[in-house]
Amino acid sequence: MKALFTSFFCLMMILTMCSMALAEDTAQQPAAEQAPAQADTAQTDAAQPAPAPNADFPTAKEKVSYAIGLNIGMNMAQQGMTGLDADAIAKGIKDMLAGGKPRLSPEDIQAAMLDYQTQMQQEMAAQGEANKQKGQAFLAENGKREGVKTTATGLQYEVIKEGEGPMPKPTDTVRVNYRGTLVNGEEFDSSYARGEPIEFPVGGVIAGWSEALQLMKVGSKYKLYIPSDLAYGAQQRGPKITPNSTLVFEVELLDILPPEKQADQALEQKQDTAQDAGK
Repeated sequence: MKALFTSFFCLMMILTMCSMALAEDTAQQPAAEQAPAQADTAQTDAAQPAPAPNADFPTAKEKVSYAIGLNIGMNMAQQGMTGLDADAIAKGIKDMLAGGKPRLSPEDIQAAMLDYQTQMQQEMAAQGEANKQKGQAFLAENGKREGVKTTATGLQYEVIKEGEGPMPKPTDTVRVNYRGTLVNGEEFDSSYARGEPIEFPVGGVIAGWSEALQLMKVGSKYKLYIPSDLAYGAQQRGPKITPNSTLVFEVELLDILPPEKQADQALEQKQDTAQDAGK
């Protein structure tokens, strides 16, 4: 039975590691950035009323239990596992926590898991093929529009605003704002919504982004239409980016980081990699 629950325990370990990483990031913030927030908290704590008790989860134990359930559900949704029976999942967790005998035999569980895996693969393949055809049709029409340029790789882009700064190299790290949508306009990610830009190496992102960034000057804002083979291909990336999805991005190139900061980021990435390897 041990192998049967490997994925569940792996999931719980991932959640724990994410929580630890969040705590480490907070602890590593410069003191100069933390001090104002702490001072503001001290000034406002006395004036703020205590949070009202939650009628559904009045105890800390219940809140933590619910939070773990939310995280399990979030991870399942990100993997596209949205068609499962939540009540049956809860029963399985209860049986294991209670130390009771599982209601299904190992053979039944293995057969069910294999059937579900096959079903998921078939559904993803069908969805991937539909997405691919839909994306190709979209790009064929989109490429006819005035102002849309198509590169040799199939990347399409249009210039919303042309900047006057330097152009990044593949080895550079850049700071950008962006908004990502599917071809139907549904948003799946946005640095604007988060309220802060993101920094990353030009060569460390999907091929469509890497190519487009090297066409842009600092200060530019482009709209990108990225075929699936220059994006995530047949991979499922969260609940919205399904296999072979064509993606649309509005990208604003804010800056190219100075060499010393790029070196610092590279060192941090190496340290993070080394820490992960040691866990």
